[in-house]
Amino acid sequence: MAIELKTPLTNVQLELLKLFAREVPEEELLEIKRLLVKYFAQRATKKANEVWDANEWTDEDAQRLLYLHERTPYKSK
Repeated sequence: MAIELKTPLTNVQLELLKLFAREVPEEELLEIKRLLVKYFAQRATKKANEVWDANEWTDEDAQRLLYLHERTPYKSK
């Protein structure tokens, strides 16, 4: 039974499938997962720093943002 995908695989997914078309020990798999997590965490941190710098935020702004409440209030029925 073939699985039909509703969306095509991305270029990253295709490369990873080609790269890991073989079994790897659990220890290697864990190391690969850690590398991917570290990579995406670094990208997220870089983007957050860019936003921080673009807005010229200060430590005081960070403290203010910690307590900012901007949720949409629920409508009472």
